[in-house]
Amino acid sequence: MPQRTTRRLSAGYLGAAVVFAIGMMGTTLPTPLYGLYREELGFSEFMVTVVFAVYAFGVIAVLLLAGNFSDQVGRRPVLFIGLGLSAASAVCFLTEGGLPLLFAGRLLSGFAAGLFSGSATATVMELAPPGREARAGLAATAANMGGLGCGPLIAGLLAQYAPSPLRLPFVAALGLVAVGVVVTWFLRETVEHRTRRPKLSPQGLKVPPEVRGVFAPAALAAFAGFALLGLCTAVSPTFIATTLGERNLAVSGAVVFSVFLASTVGQSMMGRVGAARALPGGSLVLVVGLVLVGVSLFVESLPLLVVGVVCGGLGQGLAFRAAVTAIGAAAPPESRGGTISTFFVVAYVGISLPVIGIGALTLLLELRVVGMIFTGCVAVLAAAVGLYELRELRVRRNANGVGAGAGEPPFS
Repeated sequence: MPQRTTRRLSAGYLGAAVVFAIGMMGTTLPTPLYGLYREELGFSEFMVTVVFAVYAFGVIAVLLLAGNFSDQVGRRPVLFIGLGLSAASAVCFLTEGGLPLLFAGRLLSGFAAGLFSGSATATVMELAPPGREARAGLAATAANMGGLGCGPLIAGLLAQYAPSPLRLPFVAALGLVAVGVVVTWFLRETVEHRTRRPKLSPQGLKVPPEVRGVFAPAALAAFAGFALLGLCTAVSPTFIATTLGERNLAVSGAVVFSVFLASTVGQSMMGRVGAARALPGGSLVLVVGLVLVGVSLFVESLPLLVVGVVCGGLGQGLAFRAAVTAIGAAAPPESRGGTISTFFVVAYVGISLPVIGIGALTLLLELRVVGMIFTGCVAVLAAAVGLYELRELRVRRNANGVGAGAGEPPFS
């Protein structure tokens, strides 16, 4: 293949990764700003968690109703729709019109994330030149988690050190969306046979019988890992400000950024750890991170909190990629898409329901105590998954008569 053609193809999948990152960044942009909204609008910590959870419900709705939409109409139209929803979400936050518009903005960003999760990932993978599929997979992972992490980092820096803290981050988001539209315009469409009048039909939750043994521990590991991400993106700025006494919004944004950066690193480590060891190993590393987060709240230590979220993010990323790999390998081709969509539904339930539970408990208990209860419960769940998978790994090892190494098929 000529070098010029290779460069053009590389630019295609990298451009798609940039669009993916821009789309996901908008979904976490309000994270360090919730405290400012509380002061301005006067709502409770419970309402903060509800506003956050609306995003997850939007993602779940799109996954169930339009998870395969880009297969019918093409990747580029769905990317344009996702960018349009991101822009509409930013406009809702820009108007500062009260709680209803905050709900609308979060719901729209959830719709956008649901569309990007499938269509942008597929676009990045399909635009990769031959021989660079692994790089494209890493690019999609980095764009997803990197975009989620950059949202609170950018918003925190602008809110702390620039004027108009509740407006400028969303003006910047609209500018980036415009860049994303231009890049998407020049991307090559990868779906050859498109439907002009597609019909949205609920896909439901599909787990074929042959996948259920793999699905249950993988989905529970994802639930636990995404619960940590929900804790970090929904209520950690309040933890940092009220419990740990750090009111610098840039610091809050950087702490949230660190968990997503660590998740990206954790996902990239699966090849070295080995597919079979990644799920139990990641789950147990996640347990260590959750315990450290709980201890940081008990002793009121910001450095220990940072260590905890980084450790938890590494474990979440490692276990998450292993779970997706295992389910994708076990599912029959004709139901693979629906099975993976069901897996993501469970993951996003994990990012929403526990966080709502935190908010509800704050009506009765101190936020610091609620945080310790939360980390303890999720750590128990992650530990159970990790220990179960370790036992299964030993059973397979004894049955095969060999160790499960990096080159062994996952969960075979």
